[in-house]
Amino acid sequence: MNVPFLDLKANANSIKDEVMASWQEVLENTAYVLGPKVAAFEKAFAEAHDVKHCYGVSTGTDGNHLASLALNIGPGDELVVPANTFIATAWGATLVNATPVFVDCEPDSYNIDPAAIEAAITPRTKAIAVVHLYGQPANMDPILAICKKHGLGLIEDCAQSHLAEYKGKKVGGIGDIASFSFYPGKNLGAWGEGGAITTNNEELGRFVDMFRNQGQEKKYYHKVYGHNYRLEGLMGAVLLIKMKYIAGWTEARRKVAAYYDAQLSGIEELTLPTPMPYAKHVYHLYVVQTPKRDAMSAYLTEHGVGNGLHYPIPNHLQECFAHLGYKKGQFPVSEQLGANCLSLPIFPEMTEAQMAHVVKTVRGYFGA
Repeated sequence: MNVPFLDLKANANSIKDEVMASWQEVLENTAYVLGPKVAAFEKAFAEAHDVKHCYGVSTGTDGNHLASLALNIGPGDELVVPANTFIATAWGATLVNATPVFVDCEPDSYNIDPAAIEAAITPRTKAIAVVHLYGQPANMDPILAICKKHGLGLIEDCAQSHLAEYKGKKVGGIGDIASFSFYPGKNLGAWGEGGAITTNNEELGRFVDMFRNQGQEKKYYHKVYGHNYRLEGLMGAVLLIKMKYIAGWTEARRKVAAYYDAQLSGIEELTLPTPMPYAKHVYHLYVVQTPKRDAMSAYLTEHGVGNGLHYPIPNHLQECFAHLGYKKGQFPVSEQLGANCLSLPIFPEMTEAQMAHVVKTVRGYFGA
C-alpha cells in the first residue's frame, strides 16, 4: 500500500461538482477579482473565527507583509519572530525593511518561547509575531502580558491553524492582527494561492482593505500607498464552499492524530507531538522527532509512506539571514527539532487501512 503525505486530489474530488457550479457563476458575472464570492467567504471566515473583520488577500506571505505595514513597522524597527517556523513569517519584517529578531521555541509545544521573548526586546522592538505552528496555538497569555508591558503590537501567523483555539478562543482575533494562508496544502486550501487578514480593530482593517486594493478607498481615489494583494473570485468561490466542510475536516484530522498518539506511544527514540492543555490542536502537521530522522524517512519512503520535513533549517541559520550574525547553538531547541523532525501523513480523507499502514511501517522501523 502507498499512503501519500497529503491527498489533495481526494479532497478536490469530494467538492468538485459544487466548485464547478460556483465557478460557472463567477464566469457569468465576470467577478474575477474580489467580488461577491470573496465577500461571502470573508463574512463566513470571520464568523467562524469570532472576529469582526476578514479581508481576502493574494497569499499568506502577502498577509504577513500587510500585518507589519498595518502596525506601522518599518526601517529601523525590529519584529520578534520564532526561529522555528516557515520563513514567510520573517518576511513580515524584511518586506517592510525592518529586522527579524529570532528567539527559540518551547521543547513541548514547538511554538515561540514566551520566556525567551523578554530578553530579545530592545528599544527598537515594534511588535511580536507568534506562529500557531503545525496547528497548535502558542501560549498567548504571557505573550499578551509582554506586549502590554512594553507597548508592542502582536501579529498572529495563523497559516497552519484554521479553527484552532486557545483557551476556547479562536485564533485570528487574539492579537492585534492576524494572517492566514490558503495555500493548497493548508487545512483550508484554495485551488491556487490565497490568504486573509483578520482583525477586531476597525482602523487596521480599513488600512488593510485599502492597501490590498491599490491604496483605494474608492476607485481611483488613493488615500495611502498600496499594492495589488487582492484575492481572486475563483479562489473565493472554492474557499466559500470549503467553509461548509472545514469543521468536519478538522475533526477528521484530530482523529488521525489521536490514532497515531495511541498506536505509536511508548516507542523508544520516537517523540510524539504534545497537545498543550490550553490548546485545541488542528493538526495541520503531525510532527514526530527521532535522532534517526533521515534513516526513518528513507525507510518510510521505501515502504510507501509519504513524509516531510518541517523545518530542517531554523530561520536563524538560513543563508539569507547570515548577515544578522546568528550562530549555530544559539537556539538549541529549534536546532534539535530541525535535526530530528519528521512529519507523518495526515489528511481528512485518510482511511483506517492507510492509518494502520503508517503505524505498522513506523513500528516496523523501530522494531516495535
